[in-house]
Formats: sequence, C-alpha cells, structure tokens
Amino acid sequence: MRRRRAIIGEETEEIDLTPMLDVVFIMLIFFIVTATFVKEIGLDVNSPDKNQNVKDADKQSIVVQITNRDRIRIRGRDIDFRAVRANIERLHAENPDAPVVVQPHPDSTTETMIHVMDSARQAGVFAVSIAAT
Repeated sequence: MRRRRAIIGEETEEIDLTPMLDVVFIMLIFFIVTATFVKEIGLDVNSPDKNQNVKDADKQSIVVQITNRDRIRIRGRDIDFRAVRANIERLHAENPDAPVVVQPHPDSTTETMIHVMDSARQAGVFAVSIAAT
C-alpha cells in the first residue's frame, strides 16, 4: 500500500495552455477587426476661401478674435467670456445675413473657441467659420 501511494504522489499534473492560447488569439483577431470599423467623431470646420478678399469679409461678417491668453475681442474691444452671446446677438440684429468668423490664436485653448462657436449658435447664427490669424 505504501508503494502505491508513493507512485501516485510522484505523478505531476501539467496545465494544458493550448486552449487558453487559442482563445486569446481569437480575441486578438476580433479586436483588431472591430477596431478598424470604429469611426472617430470630429468637428466639421468651414474655412473661408483663400481667394476671398479679407477686408470685404470683415465688413460683412462678425469677426471674433481670440488672443493667445484666451481673451475675446469683437471689433477691437475686449469682451467678457459671459457676454459673447449678447454681443453676437446685437451684431446679428444689425446685420442678419452676417456670418461669424472666429480667428483663434495658435496658442489659445480649444475650450474658448468652442465657447465662442456655441455662443454664436445660441445667438441664432449658424454660419460659423474658423479663419487663421
């Protein structure tokens, strides 16, 4: 009896990793295939034509400039962050066909630009474009 127990105790059990590797490989293929079909959400940006005369566009549009320190300027005046919508509404009432042109500085934050664009849309102006400074 002792000899049988010793023989049974000497057997080593090994874990077969082949099924686990198969499952991992199938999951890897699944994630690679599904990752190629994921679409990223972006923001549609309408930039003005390069051939358009900028001075004529400034007279016909509401130009909102954003400085490198995220200060907002409309027609040469500094505007409070909370008063952007009211100023755009006033200028839109004077010229209902005027689009809003946002000119962000390259060092300004995207948050300020999005705030200006949202304020323009809340003011009723849906023709909003971005121009390089």
